[in-house]
Amino acid sequence: MNFLSGVELYYSSEKIKENSIYISGDDYKHIIKVMRHSVGDEIYITSGRGEIYLSTIKQIEKDSLTASKNKVFKYENEFSNIFFCIPKLKSNERLEFALEKCTELGITNFIIFDSERAVHKSDKKERWQKIVLSAMKQSLRSYLPTINIINSVDEILELEGRKILLEQNSENQISELKINKNEKYFFIYGPEGGLTKEELNLFDEKYRLDENRLRTETAVIKCASIITT
Repeated sequence: MNFLSGVELYYSSEKIKENSIYISGDDYKHIIKVMRHSVGDEIYITSGRGEIYLSTIKQIEKDSLTASKNKVFKYENEFSNIFFCIPKLKSNERLEFALEKCTELGITNFIIFDSERAVHKSDKKERWQKIVLSAMKQSLRSYLPTINIINSVDEILELEGRKILLEQNSENQISELKINKNEKYFFIYGPEGGLTKEELNLFDEKYRLDENRLRTETAVIKCASIITT
């Protein structure tokens, strides 16, 4: 596997056609206005689907550029079967921090949910998507995480796969969990006030992260670190 370092990574949301890659929007502005790249310069571009392309800028227009593919680096999504179910938090900044750090660690599937004790704020999916996009590029990863929003803990139960509740009073430690690549795992975290007794009773598999109580965002990041190590 090829590990890149010391490079700037850009993202193309356009469909990559044959030998041409198109970039517009914020990344185009950064390449041209900030980094001052010009025709003939080499840059690294990811599709967000497991490829990073070493490319040469061929054409610059008013709002977009075209680059040719020189070399492609392909990567496997090692954690495609891992889903992090994170409740809406009172502080959106803490939720964003958790999304950012988990993306840097390699988590690529997020589910944001409401619970009885969660603070019901408006969804900020567009902003959250920008957070994980930036984190993907910053950490030189090639898989753009997905973010889905659901309305209740009950909806998590309808998803196909093992449901792992992170619960401080569990006798099982998360380090004891053996991940099977052929199974889906949904890791569920509680909000600041915790899940209600009724919500806790919905889950059979429970694991603890630490002897001490952790903030939700700390628990999320710690679990991501353990799983991806």
